[in-house]
Amino acid sequence: MKLSRRQAQVNLRYLRALIRRFRITLVLSAALFLLGPLFYCFRYVGPDGTGITFGEGLHHVYFLMYGQPSLPYVRDWLIELVNVVIPPVGIALVADGVVRFAYLFFARHKNDKEWIEVVTETMKGHVVVCGAGRVGYRVVAQLREMGRDVVVVEKREDAAFVSALRDEQVPLLIDDTRSPLCLPRTNVKHASAIVCATDDDLANLNIALDARRLNPDIRVVIRLFDDDLSGKVRDTFKAEALSSSSLAAPAMALAAMDPRIIHSFHLGKHLMVVSQFDAREGLPGLNIASVRDRFGALTLSLVRGGEEKLNPPGDEVIHAGDVVTFQASYPEYRRLRAFTCESEPPTWSHQPATDVPPGQRKAG
Repeated sequence: MKLSRRQAQVNLRYLRALIRRFRITLVLSAALFLLGPLFYCFRYVGPDGTGITFGEGLHHVYFLMYGQPSLPYVRDWLIELVNVVIPPVGIALVADGVVRFAYLFFARHKNDKEWIEVVTETMKGHVVVCGAGRVGYRVVAQLREMGRDVVVVEKREDAAFVSALRDEQVPLLIDDTRSPLCLPRTNVKHASAIVCATDDDLANLNIALDARRLNPDIRVVIRLFDDDLSGKVRDTFKAEALSSSSLAAPAMALAAMDPRIIHSFHLGKHLMVVSQFDAREGLPGLNIASVRDRFGALTLSLVRGGEEKLNPPGDEVIHAGDVVTFQASYPEYRRLRAFTCESEPPTWSHQPATDVPPGQRKAG
């Protein structure tokens, strides 16, 4: 129900954007099919001396656009002038305006740059993700899970996750990011952030510079492969520059030392780790607050009887058999493992299967 309501709101915003873009065409079309028949109603007098109804005037205007007038010819200079003007004006309105309006409305999920431009006009505070590779796709999935509007830019039609993004109805622009019209088509001026996640450091920097030029307040996140370059960009460009190697190195090093660590990151000079504990030795009988005070470990979740409780309160007592997820600095983590009589990491043969859900994965 929530997804349907959100989709209905998106469709309504899209329709409003289309009406705003084609407002002149729609007004002229309405004038043609309203004022034209009224003109014939008041001006036209047939050979037998009788007038016509509004319906007959509308019928005449419609077929006159295709060179097939439905009313008999009369000698009236003004009617003759209108009969000559309506066909080219009407065809121009229908061909260039109404047809394009209908196409963009009913073909919303086609790969069309104009459609993308109209869709992004309905967005404000969205995130632009450049690159439809593995990293870009995961970023998009995470952002959509958090309820954010996302626009993706990819230069290659055959990129790895292009078809998957289209199946999920994510607005996807196939265009070269070096094109001066590429980022404006994503409405980057009203975006809250841009993620540069292509596999080319220079392209990511160019995208970031163009985005800052169009929107000085936009948050910029850049994926870079060069560690030295990422540090310089972070300090001078005031952007969040992330190096793939620097992100992967701590996780790989800790996985080699202790496979029970499921996540790691740096907080300043401190190496923080996340790990799950089976409440067997030491932990049963302690409450959450006492573990924090004694070992500096924050409790992220507690699983008991198949039910997971996020951020359990400090007076929650840990029972035998509970699975508790702690976050702590690496030295504090080692002390907590020693307290639970698990100071030595398990061998690989004792590790759980990788397809076990994270909330039910148990430490060795």
